[in-house]
Amino acid sequence: MSVFGKSVTAVVAGVALVVAVGLGAASAQEPWVAPPEAKNLKNPVKGIGNAKTIVETNCVTCHGPGGKGDGPAAAALPPPKPADWTSDKVAKETDGEIFWKITNGRGAMPPWKHLPEKERWELVNYIRTLQKKK
Repeated sequence: MSVFGKSVTAVVAGVALVVAVGLGAASAQEPWVAPPEAKNLKNPVKGIGNAKTIVETNCVTCHGPGGKGDGPAAAALPPPKPADWTSDKVAKETDGEIFWKITNGRGAMPPWKHLPEKERWELVNYIRTLQKKK
């Protein structure tokens, strides 16, 4: 990694830490459970569209290139650490629960409500592809 890349990673980690503290990361240590109505949301989208690019641009710093929650900024974040999208825990969540978590965020995980709904569903589909590669 270049010096520039390390500097960017350090800045991103620092920003993530400030955001986490500012958003009350301490209260985010409880298990993250989507509300019951989210569990039953049905994914209306097929395919991943631009999700891989969105992940590479916005998520890899914390979630890592393989979605294991081991990105370069993850170590600097207070609990809860970024989710391992390939874990059995995430694999057991419904598409609706994952969509709700992407949409609403928690702690250092920002809400992604500004992304069009279709793109958030494509992110769910992309996370599922990572689980199949496990």
